[in-house]
Amino acid sequence: MTDVTVTTPGTVLGLDPEPGSSSRTRNRKARKKAPKDPHRKITWDRVWAQRALLAMAVPLLMYQILFKYVPVYGWAMAFQNFKPGRGSIWNQQWVGFDNFVNLFTGVNGERFARVVVNTLGQSLLSLILGTIGALVLALLLNEVKNMPFKRILQNITYMPHFLSWVIVASLASVALSLPSSGGFINEALMNLNIVDEPVKFLTEPNYFWGIVAGTNLWKELGWNTILYLAAITAIDPSLYEAAEVDGAGRYRKMFNITLPGIRPTIVVLLIINSGWILSTNFELPYFLGNGLVSERAETIDVFVLRYGYQLGNYSLAVVAGIFKTIVAIILVGSANLAAKRLNQESLV
Repeated sequence: MTDVTVTTPGTVLGLDPEPGSSSRTRNRKARKKAPKDPHRKITWDRVWAQRALLAMAVPLLMYQILFKYVPVYGWAMAFQNFKPGRGSIWNQQWVGFDNFVNLFTGVNGERFARVVVNTLGQSLLSLILGTIGALVLALLLNEVKNMPFKRILQNITYMPHFLSWVIVASLASVALSLPSSGGFINEALMNLNIVDEPVKFLTEPNYFWGIVAGTNLWKELGWNTILYLAAITAIDPSLYEAAEVDGAGRYRKMFNITLPGIRPTIVVLLIINSGWILSTNFELPYFLGNGLVSERAETIDVFVLRYGYQLGNYSLAVVAGIFKTIVAIILVGSANLAAKRLNQESLV
């Protein structure tokens, strides 16, 4: 006997034999019917087999719990008129949401809105310049074939990362000062006939965001390339060989192989960094800022220090911290959701 294939009008015409169902629905049903992978189950045997790794993770877990989660109980100060002389945090006067209203409205509201804009401006500019600079440097270092020379370049670009921000702020202050005070940037601009007289960078508010972003770029440029270089090494070398056979040059291989190959790393790093947009560097705005540029220099962290702790308004400082945390969670979640919608790599 021979097998007879029964055809229906739907199969002949290439239509779905089950009206109303789609390929996505069939894939979902297939996944439900598929047997579960037994290796994904967490059993005591697997836990015991990984006991060394789990023991190594315990100190880090305890650190996170002790310094990240335990202090959350201090958020109660945001709903109190906190005074240290009254004793513990539970012996304070409760005021509800008055501190939130005071921070976001009135005179404080105008100042805090300006502070948020300054923080966003400095952080976004630093993030854009840092990401582009790290990508460009990683691509250029990847093209260097002389390994000793490549290591020297990497060490030179890594070294500023290990300097403290206080030293970096002092170096930036000297570099941007007048030529008579050692300001080599002004001296170079004048020698190149770009400017006729020294530019007072640290007294001009419109320059301050760029100064912060440029200083961040100089300090962290080499360090930020580490992950990108590691991602580049994971790309299959046969792809470059095939592209070279097809006549592709260096730039073609960069744009068609290297950048698409490290795209998941770029997306994940951008998602993570989005949570730090309101947590811009504290030291640079604090040490480089002065009364002449305070309108563009004061960030949330500087505001919390000056208006919260120095004036004894601890409750208002905690409200600003809660605002930063909530915004960070929203930004990370939104960036992760956008990456999923665009079919890119995501955190979860």
